[in-house]
Amino acid sequence: MNRVPGPTASFWLIKVLTTGMGEALSDFLVTRLYPVPTVLVTAAVFAVVLVAQLRADRYRPWLYWGAVSMVGVFGTMVADVTHVALGVPYAVSTPVFFAALVVVFVLWRRVEGTVDVHTITSTRRQLFYWAAVIATFAMGTAAGDLAASTLHLGYLGGGLVFVAAMIIVVLARLTALLGPVTAFWTAYVLTRPVGASFADFVAVPHARGGLDVGTGLVSAVLVIAIAFAVAVQEKVRRIPSTEAASSVR
Repeated sequence: MNRVPGPTASFWLIKVLTTGMGEALSDFLVTRLYPVPTVLVTAAVFAVVLVAQLRADRYRPWLYWGAVSMVGVFGTMVADVTHVALGVPYAVSTPVFFAALVVVFVLWRRVEGTVDVHTITSTRRQLFYWAAVIATFAMGTAAGDLAASTLHLGYLGGGLVFVAAMIIVVLARLTALLGPVTAFWTAYVLTRPVGASFADFVAVPHARGGLDVGTGLVSAVLVIAIAFAVAVQEKVRRIPSTEAASSVR
């Protein structure tokens, strides 16, 4: 059985929510706690959740989205540490993370013969899948900050640019200019800067071009929204099984 969800409407909704939450919660934690132990603890929690996901024999919504949420937080920290602590410009880190993502896809395709998310049926394929997910989150975070800061588009302007790119991908898919696998992973990359840019726009102070709602409040609201969306998805997912059991009786 496939161990990750297919690209349904609810999938994309929750994905965008997790990207925004990861950006806001990461910023909230590292600015209020000691950065080094915070990153290490986050990495440990992420590792525990990921191991549990790798051991799952099928798609389990709470476990899967818990892992994605932790990727959102930890991936943001990785991108931010690369820039803030190591001094690597976003113009450099973005293409480096992109190159890492390409390497993951090339190895995945060479070893497994496909990078289709409908075929994640083994632990090895899950490892490739999550390596790609981590790379997309790190690259997307760096790309969002590149657009907002280096290119001076601001968080709102950068977010709108990535939304426009998402619309282009959707249109390309609808007109068959892009295949389903290429369209999926392109959209997957773009959802990261979309969610992160708008989360930053709402959270950051006015001096930085935001609405100054605060990273703590934005994080809390998005965590609640994710939990609600996953609960609804789980309930809807169980309806066919319940109906099938009733028909058998």
